[in-house]
Formats: sequence, C-alpha cells, structure tokens
Amino acid sequence: MSTTTKSAKPVCDLDSATVRFCGDSGDGMQLAGTELTNTSAIVGNDIATLPDFPAEIRAPRGTKAGVSGFQLHFASKEIYTPGDSVDALVAMNPAALATNLDDLVPGGILVVNSSEFQSKELAQAGYDVNPLEDGSLDGYQLFTVDMTKITRAAVDGLGLSVKEADRCRNFFAMGLVYWLYDRPLDPTLRFIERKFGKKPAVAEANRRTLKAGYHFGETSEAFDSQYRVARAELPPGTYRNITGNEATAMGLVTASKQSATPLFYGTYPITPASDILHELAKHKNFGVRTFQAEDEIAAMTSVVGAAFAGAMSVTGSSGPGIALKGEAIGLAVMTELPMIVVNVQRGGPSTGLPTKTEQADLLQAMFGRNGECPLPVIAARSPADCFDCAQEAWRLAVEYMTPVILLTDGYIANGSEPWRIPAIDELPKIEVKHPGPIANGKPFHPYARNERLARPWAIPGTPGLMHRLGGLEKQDVTGNVSYDPANHQRMVNLRQRKVAGIAQDLPPQAVDGPESGRLLVVGWGGTFGALATATRRMRARGESVAHVHLRYLNPFPANLRDILSNYDKVLVPELNLGQLRMLLRSEFLVDAVGLNKVQGKPFSVGEVVEKIGDMLGTSIPRQATATTST
Repeated sequence: MSTTTKSAKPVCDLDSATVRFCGDSGDGMQLAGTELTNTSAIVGNDIATLPDFPAEIRAPRGTKAGVSGFQLHFASKEIYTPGDSVDALVAMNPAALATNLDDLVPGGILVVNSSEFQSKELAQAGYDVNPLEDGSLDGYQLFTVDMTKITRAAVDGLGLSVKEADRCRNFFAMGLVYWLYDRPLDPTLRFIERKFGKKPAVAEANRRTLKAGYHFGETSEAFDSQYRVARAELPPGTYRNITGNEATAMGLVTASKQSATPLFYGTYPITPASDILHELAKHKNFGVRTFQAEDEIAAMTSVVGAAFAGAMSVTGSSGPGIALKGEAIGLAVMTELPMIVVNVQRGGPSTGLPTKTEQADLLQAMFGRNGECPLPVIAARSPADCFDCAQEAWRLAVEYMTPVILLTDGYIANGSEPWRIPAIDELPKIEVKHPGPIANGKPFHPYARNERLARPWAIPGTPGLMHRLGGLEKQDVTGNVSYDPANHQRMVNLRQRKVAGIAQDLPPQAVDGPESGRLLVVGWGGTFGALATATRRMRARGESVAHVHLRYLNPFPANLRDILSNYDKVLVPELNLGQLRMLLRSEFLVDAVGLNKVQGKPFSVGEVVEKIGDMLGTSIPRQATATTST
C-alpha cells in the first residue's frame, strides 16, 4: 500500500521535467538524486541523469569548490539527454545557488534551504547581500524553506546529535520534490530500511524527514500545485536503472560467461573508472577475480600475464592511468594476446579535471604508445550501450588476438538510463578456441596465422605447445627473437593489416536521417544524446540533416567513406579540440567542420542546434556557446 495520498491541490500534467539537487559535498545530493532517479524509473518514466562531483576530496564546507549536484531529466517520451536547462533547482546553501542558478529556466522553481543563508555562508559564496532578500531572484518561483529547523523538529526525541540530525536534510528535500512531482515514497522507504535498518534511530530519522518534506509540500500555502509526468511508452520488457560503469561491469561478466572464459580484472583505482572495480568485486559467484595493484604499471602487466594464462583479461582506468599503462599495452600488442583496456575519459591533461567529462583521449587510444602499435578502438554512446560494447570488445579481442581499447567517459560512466534486461538467448555467443596438445613431435608455431591473421591462443602447460612470448620483436611464424630488418617490416605490416582487416567484420554504419542531403553530423561516445536530439529537432523543422554516431573508431566501418560523400557539409561535434575531425580529414579527405568544447560539461542540445543552423544559414536564437573549429 502506498504511503502517499492524492493531493487536494491542482495537478499540472507535463511531458517532462528536469530537476537538480545541489549542495555541499557532504549534503547527500548524490543520494537524493539517485533515489529520485530510481523512483522515476519505477514509475515508468524514461530518464537521463547528470551527476556532478567536486574535484576536491573534501573542499572547505560552504565553498563553491565543494558544491555537488545531481540532475535528472524524466519524461513521458523517449529522451536522450539530462536536459539543457533545469525546471526545478533545490539549493542547500549559497554556494550551490551561486554555481547553479544560471541553469534554471526563467520562471523555474527555486527551493532554497534558508537556514544556510547566513553572513559567513554568503561571504564564502561571494555574495555581498543576501540574494533571498535583494530581489535578484524575482524572475523565479522562489520558495525559502528552513529545512534545518524542520528537520531537527522531525527527528526530535530520537537521541540524535545536532550533526546527525542535520544529515537528514537531504531526505527532507527529497520528500518535498517527491510531492512536487507526484512521486511515491515507498521505494525510498524500502531503501531506508535496507540501508539503515541496523541503526533504528537513523532509519526512523530519515523516514520522518522524508515524510516531513512530502507533507510540507501538501500543507504549505506556498506550494499551490503539483506536477505529474506520465509513464513513457518504452518497448516491453523488464527494466532497471543502470549507470555506464555498472553496465560495463555487467557486460564484462556476460562476455566471460558467454565465452566460458574466467574474468580477471586488474586495475588501480582512479576517478571516474573505480566503480567498474567496485561492481565487479561483487560478482565472485560468477568466477570473477579482481586485483587492485600497487600502481597502473603493475595492473597492466598483471593483465598481460592473466591473458597469457588463458583468462578473459581486462583493465580499466582513465587518461592519466592509460598513459602509465602504455609500455605494457605495447607488450600486449607484441605478444598478440586478447584483452580489453577500458578508458573512462575525464578532463585533462595531467590530473586535469578528475570528476568532469571529456573526449580528449581518442588520439591517445590511437597512437599513445611507442612504435607502430595499432589497436582496435571502440566507443560506447550511452550508459546502457556500455553493456553491449564490453561484449563486442571481447569478441574482437579473441577473434583477432589483440588488445582492444573501449572508450567511455565520465558523463556516461556516472550517468544513468533505463536498461531493458536482455534474455539469455538474446546474448551473443563468443567462441574462444585454444589449440589442443601436440603429441606427434610436430613443432608448434605461436605466430602461425589464420584467415583473420590471428595467431593461436595456446595455454601454458599444454603438451607440445611450448612457446616464447615477450617484448622483443618476434620472427614470423616461429616466434623466435629476431633483429632482422625485413622480418620487423613484415611483422609491423602484419599487425597493422590484422587490425585494418577488422573493418570487413563490422556491421555497416547506420545513418539516422536522409541517406544524402545538406549536412551530416558525425559523432562518437557520450555526445550521442545531444546530437541525436538536435538533428531530429532540425529535421522536424524541415532541414536536410542526418546523424552518424561511430562505435568503431579504429578501424572505421567499411561504408563510412561512401556515407561522408553523400552530404554537402560534415559537422563533427566533440568534447575535445577536434580529434575525430582530424582523423576523418586524414583518412577520407573530407572538409569537416568541428564544434568543440572542453569545459568538463557535455554538449547541450541548444549548442548543437545553433551550430547546425549556422552551417545551413538558418536563423536560430542563441541558447549556449561553444568553440567552433574549422
């Protein structure tokens, strides 16, 4: 039975809504956003999220550097982005208000915790006067709520300290938003029991505070209406909410089971890739072995060793860690062992923006190793797509006996969306072949090749299959160490031809939109949502615009050259300074134009629509800015 009742206030129906919680990094904003997300998924909305973490582990409380946020877009129709702007903003302190207000739509709902707007907190956020009192917020629906006072009253009698009581304020904010958008409390009440059930006082405090926020919305005269977003019409099936890192981990486990090969994950913790390790460590029942090494080099070499031993061998990191793994990745290329290297990209260079997203590691994936060291590179486009890409990376790795780089990014790794759980018979089988014992004295050649130029994956200890692997150049076929110049040329060419030949084994590149026309938008990775939405919006206006989103970046799909030639102009939006654009120009001599942004934030749909309008000579009001490269 639901613990909420039908409101006596008017209800306004909406197609979609975008809500953002923001506050200090200790205010529980990620939890509030996650619970609202899970509840909205249970209700049946399509969802897209954008968590936003501060880079500092613990910035001084009340400062802009310590602001944490979580944005959720939920809708009654299919959506692809967490929203360009915010309809309702919950700000727990002045710093959160100052750093997030610009994203709130004019006339939008603004809920603030007024108890935090004191002189010290205002000064830390850079305010000379209190914005709640100077009229600067008159353009919004401002609701000032003393959340601290109400929360402390709600938990009175439970024996909590003031600090413990104040930690419940995020549940008050949650409850108020649940009332505002007609969300049920039951899923979060069940979460409270699971999470805090062993601490009865804390569990009861969170329950009381959640309900206090909900009933405040119903009883306060300030809130005169609720909003409702109906269920989305999604394809039938069983769904769950999933982040990109969770989907990557589940895809790896699935690939392991579908190939009957035990999974070894060797890594060193790094933001934003660490959650892959955390998720995989939960699945020892599926034969998963996780290893947290002392550094990135040790992690990568452990993966090479596990692949040599016959395991499904995987490592995960972000750009700085991938740089440290470079030499050992080259060893994997030289030994031609199958494995997956996951790069969850973040802002760089160096430590850069550890908690912000970027797409600036494409050229690192292509060329960031010494010597001629080609590797297949694929990229996931959304959180749920990480599940499929992990399996595809393993398929290519074992069929072509090569390491494969899988690119995701901070946006899709931490973001979430509904994922339809596939049936077992829908999952692809991945065939792994190991040569059997040789007992007749016939020599085994570790670099003999099949029609794909893949060498055999021989398991150490198999009778008759003794062989040598290492970082020194190998003689063709025999695998003996060789310094012969002609042999080196041949082996370099063979490794390159093997990777290039993968193009013949890839599905044809699909086009969303007309097969020829005025403009083609080409993207990759986590920009998919913004690009798909923008190009479809432009087609609805009657413009001749199509969209291609690349999963396979090395090699490119075999039909990509023909696709590019069918359009008058090509636009390549990227969260870098033009890396895919450089590759397309070099490979296909296409006069591509770039839309480039390196702000640690994903594209808004408005930015892409504006640039498309510029290229087509169509007047579209400016909604956002990005750097344009040509």
